[in-house]
Amino acid sequence: MNPAERLLLAAKRCEIDNLEHLATTCEIVGDISRFIHALQKERGASNVYLASRGERFADHRLERVEECLQTERIMRQRLDSLASDGSRPAAGARLLGRIARVWYALDSLGALRGHIETLAITADEATLTFNRLISGLLSVVFDAADTAGDPEITHALVAIFHFMQGKELAGQERACGAIGFTAGGFDTAHRRLLRHLVDAQQRCFDTFTEFATPEARRRWHEGLPPRTQAGIQQLREMAGSDIPRPDTRRSLGETWYELTTRRIDAMKRVEEALADELSAMCRDKIAVSRQEMADLEALRATLTSNGASPPMCQQLVDLFDGEPCHELGTLTANAVDSQLNRSLIELMQVQATRLQALGDELETTRKALRERKLVERAKGLIMAHQEMTEEEAYRFLRKASMDQSKSMAAMARSILDLSDILQKQRV
Repeated sequence: MNPAERLLLAAKRCEIDNLEHLATTCEIVGDISRFIHALQKERGASNVYLASRGERFADHRLERVEECLQTERIMRQRLDSLASDGSRPAAGARLLGRIARVWYALDSLGALRGHIETLAITADEATLTFNRLISGLLSVVFDAADTAGDPEITHALVAIFHFMQGKELAGQERACGAIGFTAGGFDTAHRRLLRHLVDAQQRCFDTFTEFATPEARRRWHEGLPPRTQAGIQQLREMAGSDIPRPDTRRSLGETWYELTTRRIDAMKRVEEALADELSAMCRDKIAVSRQEMADLEALRATLTSNGASPPMCQQLVDLFDGEPCHELGTLTANAVDSQLNRSLIELMQVQATRLQALGDELETTRKALRERKLVERAKGLIMAHQEMTEEEAYRFLRKASMDQSKSMAAMARSILDLSDILQKQRV
C-alpha cells in the first residue's frame, strides 16, 4: 500500500471517528429530550399541587417525580461517561462546559422538590426554577447543533432543537394555564404570558418545519387529534376573556392539564421519532464510510481518476508567458509527474472542494442560528424598555428594519450595540 492509499485510509478512519462521536452526541440529545419531557410533566403536576395548596395532584406529583428521577439517572450516566472516558471526548470544549453547568444545576432539584412538598414556594416561583433548568438543557442541544461537523446531521439537530423548544413553550403554557384555571381566574400578567407562549410556539414550529425532513413534517402535521386541539383552543379563549367562571371552575385546571398533556404527549412521539431519525442518520453514514474504507479498489479509483480541471502544476505554468518561465514550469511539472504525487495533488483538490462545500453549508446554517439569537436578544431588550409583548416587539423590530432597509439581524445588532454604548456611558 503506497503513502496516498495509507493517507486516504487514515482520512476515512478519522471520518468514521468523527461520525461515531457525533452519534454519541445525538444519543445525549435523545436522553436530554426524555428527561426534559419528564421535567415538564413534573412541573405541570407541581403547579396544580401548589395552586390548590396541596389539595390536588399530591399522589400524581410524586409519580411524576419518580419518573423524572429514572430518566435523570439514565441521562447522568451518559453524561458522566464523557468525563470518565480516557479517550478523546465525544464532545467539544464548549459543549462539555455547557453540560458541566447543567450538571451543577441538576443538583438543586432536590431542594426545589422539598419546597414544593411543604408548600414553601409559590407556583410561579417553582415554574421559574423548572424553566431555567430546562432552558439550560435545551442550550446543550443548541450547542450540539452548532458544533456538529456534518451538514445533514446539523440540519436534523437544528430541527429537533426548535421542536424541543416549541414543546417546552407548550409545557410552560400548560403550567401557566394550570395555575390560572386551578386558582379560578387569570390576572393580566398570566393572561399576557399565555398569549406570548402561544405565539412563541408557532415561531419555533415554523423554524422546525424549515429544517425538518419531509417525513418529520408529515408526522408533525398528523400527530395531534383535532378534538384535542379544539378543546385547548376553547380554554385558551376562556383564559383570555374576563368572563366570570362557574362554581365548578377548579375542575377546569384538571381539564386543561389533561388536554394540554395529550398535546404534549403527541409532541413527544414526534420528538422520539426525530431522535430515532437522527440516530439512524448517524448509523447510516458510519456504515457507508466503513464500507468505503473496506473497498480498497474503490479507494484506489478515487486516487487515480482524472478530474475535469488541469493539473495543479499546469495551472501554475499557465501564469507565465516568457520562455524561461515555461521551461521552469516544464521542469516542475516533470518533477511531480509520478503516479503517487499526481494522485496526492488530485486528492488534495477533491478534498479541498468537498471541505469547502461542507464548510459553506455549515456556515449558512450557523449564520441563521446566530441571526435568530440576535433577533431574540433584541426583542427581549425592546420588551423590557418599551413594555411590549413579544409579538409587539417583533413587529416593532421588523418595521424598523424595513424603514432603514436593513435585515432583521442587522437591525437587531444595531439595537444591541446602542444599548451597550448607553450602558457604558451610564457607568
